[in-house]
Amino acid sequence: MAKSHVKTYKPKIKAAHIYEVVRSKTGTALVGKKFHFIGAGGVGMSGLAKLLIKNACSVTGSDQTQTAIVEKLCQSGADITIGHNPDNISDETEAVIISAAINPNNPELQKAREEGVKIYKYAQMLGRLMEHYNGIAISGTHGKSTTGGWLVYCLKKVGIDTNFIIGADITQLGTSSGIGDSDYFVAEACEYDRSFLNLNPTIGCILNIEADHLDYYKDVDEIIDAFVQFARRLKPHGTLIANGDDPNVAKVIGKLPHNISCETFGLDTQCDFSARNIKLINGLSHFDIYHNGKLLGKTKISLPGDHNILNALAVTAMAFHAGAKPKKLLKLLDSFSGLDRRMMLKDKINDITILDDYAHHPTEIRATLQAIGQKYHPKRVWCVFQPHQYSRTRFLLDDFAKSFTLADITIVPEIYFVRDTEDEKRKVNSQILVDKIKSKGSNALFIDGFDRICDYLKENVTAFDLVVTMGAGDIWKVADEYIHWLRTNR
Repeated sequence: MAKSHVKTYKPKIKAAHIYEVVRSKTGTALVGKKFHFIGAGGVGMSGLAKLLIKNACSVTGSDQTQTAIVEKLCQSGADITIGHNPDNISDETEAVIISAAINPNNPELQKAREEGVKIYKYAQMLGRLMEHYNGIAISGTHGKSTTGGWLVYCLKKVGIDTNFIIGADITQLGTSSGIGDSDYFVAEACEYDRSFLNLNPTIGCILNIEADHLDYYKDVDEIIDAFVQFARRLKPHGTLIANGDDPNVAKVIGKLPHNISCETFGLDTQCDFSARNIKLINGLSHFDIYHNGKLLGKTKISLPGDHNILNALAVTAMAFHAGAKPKKLLKLLDSFSGLDRRMMLKDKINDITILDDYAHHPTEIRATLQAIGQKYHPKRVWCVFQPHQYSRTRFLLDDFAKSFTLADITIVPEIYFVRDTEDEKRKVNSQILVDKIKSKGSNALFIDGFDRICDYLKENVTAFDLVVTMGAGDIWKVADEYIHWLRTNR
């Protein structure tokens, strides 16, 4: 079994209890002896692991594959083993942290149970860490990573050196997690498995609410109720920042007790934070931001798409409540360049543009394709979309089929398998999705295998076309392979 040859980080500070809270120049930190992460290669898991290392904890872990994330985690001081094996749980292991994707029958998890080792889900440990800060928890079906990264970037630029764990690398910071010297801690709050109910933030944010994770929730009403519970977990004197344009978020607000402070954001002038006088200039948005009817100032953003106007408003509202000065903040909004795998420009070769994007929900797909059209104005858009989970594909099949109208050609490989059952895999496949897309009047085809997709792109993409790989799985490999071929052959 291959193992990363990185010396395990030795904590400089010893503690009798692994959750002792101390004060230092880096803020409030958890001091521990040894944490073991099962599924350490996830972005959130690796971010939490790095944060614990920086707080003088020793971290070991395991993952199924050697990835760039695992490499970076090892470079940070973790000792990560490739492959899950009960021997990875040593006698020194004091707590095990697992990602939501870990199977209950995982051999390391079973060993931890047998040995009586304390086991925490990722969100539980995140909640313990956040408890000692002024937490800013960002929830919603879409936009959590972009909004969170944008907020972290802006807070740091205005002098509020926040701690953070975000679901993707912040391009300008080169990392998805970090320690700052302020008492603020920014993190995403995921609704899957009701994970966000482990958090008690000082500032909570709800960006939007739609049907998703229907393998876990029975319907949208149950999802809305979970968001109500999330909002109720705000610390006393905390504030909820909520999308005033979203009808499902409005239902959450309507169910909250009057003692919970709430400010809304949106395009509606009745929202507490609103965007007005919106102008599209060279594919990018310029607008005025008002707070309670008073002009805060003019701003512009570098991230295209109408959805990013709402994200910018959410960032403004949260930063405002964290103490940022509005004038300085509004001047900073357009300097944020985005996150890894969020409409990321990979290359432009011989007038062919290649992007990569994380969109894996119908609303995200539509928003990304709209933003691509606004910014790039390509001759044709080739969307190589990898569905993420069989259950999501089946539950949202009609919505997925309608979401590709702004793509000229959609290529679909096999569905990316995450945590579905074999029974779920038998109920839907990529050809069914392709047939549905065609029935809505769009051009689509199923091509099994990344090599075959690249071959098809080589033969059919021409100058001034744009290719975007899209999905939460490993579809980015197609973009990388196609770029390598373009550089070599054109």
